[in-house]
Amino acid sequence: MISRRLFMIAMPLTLAACATGGRNRVAEGPHIDPQYVAMYSTPANEPFAIPPVDLRRVDPQWWRQEVAYTGGEKPGTIVIDTPGHHLYLVQAGGTAMRYGVGVGREEALQFKGRASIGRKAEWPTWTPTGNMIRRDPDRYAAYARGLPGGLENPLGARALYLYRGGSDTHFRLHGTTEPYSIGTNVSSGCIRLMNQDIVDLYGRVSTGAQVIVKS
Repeated sequence: MISRRLFMIAMPLTLAACATGGRNRVAEGPHIDPQYVAMYSTPANEPFAIPPVDLRRVDPQWWRQEVAYTGGEKPGTIVIDTPGHHLYLVQAGGTAMRYGVGVGREEALQFKGRASIGRKAEWPTWTPTGNMIRRDPDRYAAYARGLPGGLENPLGARALYLYRGGSDTHFRLHGTTEPYSIGTNVSSGCIRLMNQDIVDLYGRVSTGAQVIVKS
């Protein structure tokens, strides 16, 4: 069970005063804690300059933060709550690092159950599936041999590849070129994070880490 009691990383009290409008609240720029602005600024030492995230356009519930967690999984386990649009990296001491995610559209093939991280890649190459090319050749056929990593690559800055039984499931945890889609059902089935968050998660997990996707 995931506790609703949050242990936020120096969460600013002023975030309680957020403008509302539809699903996503927009934080007022002058009141955003500078450490969050820094958290979602352009990361250093990357081959491509990741654009900073305008946090006024992202509901604070999707920002990376440490929360209380009582799910019982071992530290190092990744737990993805797809209906809640959150990914939890379980830590010791009853806490987890929580990230906002975008998940698959209702009509998309979605992964659920257990897997493990079979491979990690920085600035990965993206290759559309055969079904994607057949469904929309005008859009995808040009990338049949793969699109190299970069700012226009839909996998973003990092990818964690989900394996089951030693085989690639073709589902990924990855970055995105659309950071403001976090918290929505928008992908073709993979789990997407803001690039700054997938860089952070990538640095915290190792190949072989267990993943549980709950739907």
